[in-house]
Amino acid sequence: MNLTSPLLTALRASLYEDIEAILVKHRHDKHALVQILREVQESIGWLPRQLLKFVAAELGVTLAHVEGVATFYRFFHTKPVGEYRVLFSDNITDRMQGSVELLADLCARLQIERGQVRADGRVSVDTCSCTGLCDQGPALLINHQQIITHLDAERVAQIARLINARVPVSEWPPQWSLVDNYIRRADVLLAEKSQPGAAIAAALALGASGVLGEMTISNLRGRGGAGFVTATKWTLCRDAPGSEHYIACNADEGEPGTFKDRVLLSHDPHKVFEGMTIAALAIGARHGMLYLRGEYRYLLDSLHQVLQRRREMHLLGKSILGEVGFDFDIVIHVGAGAYVCGEESALIESLEGKRGTPRIRPPYPTEHGYLGQPTVVDNVETLCAATHVVLRGGAWWATIGTAKSTGSQLHSVSGDCERPGIYEYPMGVSVDQILQDCGARDTQAVQVGGPSDKCLSVVEFGRRIAFEDVPTAGAFMVLDRSRDMFDVAHNYARFFAEESCGLCTPCRVGTALVLKSMDKIAEGRGSRSDVDLLLRIDTLMHGTAHCGLGGSACNALHDTLTKFRPSYEQRLHSLQFEPAFDLNAELAVAKRWAGSSDSSTHQEKSE
Repeated sequence: MNLTSPLLTALRASLYEDIEAILVKHRHDKHALVQILREVQESIGWLPRQLLKFVAAELGVTLAHVEGVATFYRFFHTKPVGEYRVLFSDNITDRMQGSVELLADLCARLQIERGQVRADGRVSVDTCSCTGLCDQGPALLINHQQIITHLDAERVAQIARLINARVPVSEWPPQWSLVDNYIRRADVLLAEKSQPGAAIAAALALGASGVLGEMTISNLRGRGGAGFVTATKWTLCRDAPGSEHYIACNADEGEPGTFKDRVLLSHDPHKVFEGMTIAALAIGARHGMLYLRGEYRYLLDSLHQVLQRRREMHLLGKSILGEVGFDFDIVIHVGAGAYVCGEESALIESLEGKRGTPRIRPPYPTEHGYLGQPTVVDNVETLCAATHVVLRGGAWWATIGTAKSTGSQLHSVSGDCERPGIYEYPMGVSVDQILQDCGARDTQAVQVGGPSDKCLSVVEFGRRIAFEDVPTAGAFMVLDRSRDMFDVAHNYARFFAEESCGLCTPCRVGTALVLKSMDKIAEGRGSRSDVDLLLRIDTLMHGTAHCGLGGSACNALHDTLTKFRPSYEQRLHSLQFEPAFDLNAELAVAKRWAGSSDSSTHQEKSE
């Protein structure tokens, strides 16, 4: 579709009301650009350049800015991708369950090449990063809005028939999109659902300073991976000067293998919003934002319904629970497929309608965050935990877990085990205990915290999940002895190369070099020098990457090389250097364009 001026006129005639309604809904606010583009794309399927020009003019920003945002996020498309956009989850756990073969089967049935739009413009098939459905994979996304779990050959065959028959996705079997929470072990957070408003009432009784006092006693630390003390973060934000203070809930759990936030948002969303409201009371915020990862778009309508019910219950809006002056409300911002937006400053950039590139710190978000104002960014699980601290007291929370790692924590268990799902334990549980409870057998490795964290071998299964030993953001991927650890690391290398935001050279080039070396080894052309290069890149990226995500991109690579080195060395073609490419082959195209041949080139050189 080439939108020339006449076609733009037709576009405006047919879609103006829808697009204008989207712009009005967001008050023509340039900071809502990501949401505007997402909703416009949902209306027409992609983002033509002429439409981007129209949006830019309406928002009073440059076309370069709008195009920069549209091309940054993986779920935005500036070229047609078909009526049906099919994306297979490409996490290692999906691959372990046969996703690669199922993708090839679907492509064959649809007579299409992966990554290409079919000639009739109906469908395209590709992969995306982990969809957060590792406990019920293989899984895929349709048009970024609907998910399908528990894929198998029969279901793939039916999907192909439905697409070829042009059946609307809304008419596909609803049971395909059922998502189970699979709560296998519940403790403090999951044992019972919250009573809406109870924690807010307790917080109002304590007052803002009393809430901070209980949070300090609890020693609750962030559950998003960094482990920063929550009370300290809230206090810093409260004390920072600013015309507004903001609370942002980070529900962009893009780390492959992690799905605990998905379960909390679907199992007890009131607890998440209650935690945000308590944080708002403590820091003096009137506005809250929940950043929902794009892969969880299917949760959006139900979450909006919960927010509306809370407004009707006077748990959001003006004078919450009758407390004059306590005004607070929450909006939901849906991401568009960018792993880096899990980093808090990149998340804030996205909330502001920009590319999700991490900021230079300091200043930190608690003093210079959303729109330059003091902002708290907390993980979903952290905010849920805060409701329990307020309800039962900081001293009670501190009795659970260990002295340095208080309370309980959720673990997203997947991979080679009989009972994948969510397991909640007091902090300090051993890796062995989780393996035993989930029914793991003959395990050779556990990837804790996702690809950016630790890969533990058998000799380390006695270690404990706690900030003082093995900290985690929640992923727990089980790998038995049938798995090739090089293949696991190769999958992670591909993930980081695709998800690098490209801002800094060490990460942009480093992740690409790692993937190129891993590809070379996988093809049987690797040498000892390639293994040495991988270790050098790991060292370089840890010390020079712009943000923590770049610095951790080689963690799994380092651990697998150190603990499972034979899986690399058995693939090496030579102990000597082997070139990564064929020079003559690389020059062949240029020679053809120049109309030369090897013999003429040699003759010219000799003359």
